[in-house]
Amino acid sequence: MEAPGEITFQQIRERAYDLWERNHRPNGFEIEFWLMAERELKAERDGKRDRPGVNQVNNSSA
Repeated sequence: MEAPGEITFQQIRERAYDLWERNHRPNGFEIEFWLMAERELKAERDGKRDRPGVNQVNNSSA
């Protein structure tokens, strides 16, 4: 069972494949696309974690 917020092998594989296709399917860049996919997914996950929730009040505007 995976932990909440854990990035799975399947998610990385799908993102790497999408990146590879969007870059015209170059040969020999498997590792680069895999690492790029991991970085993107981690940034998305961490960005969601850092955003305040809908029910939280922003006191700095008072």
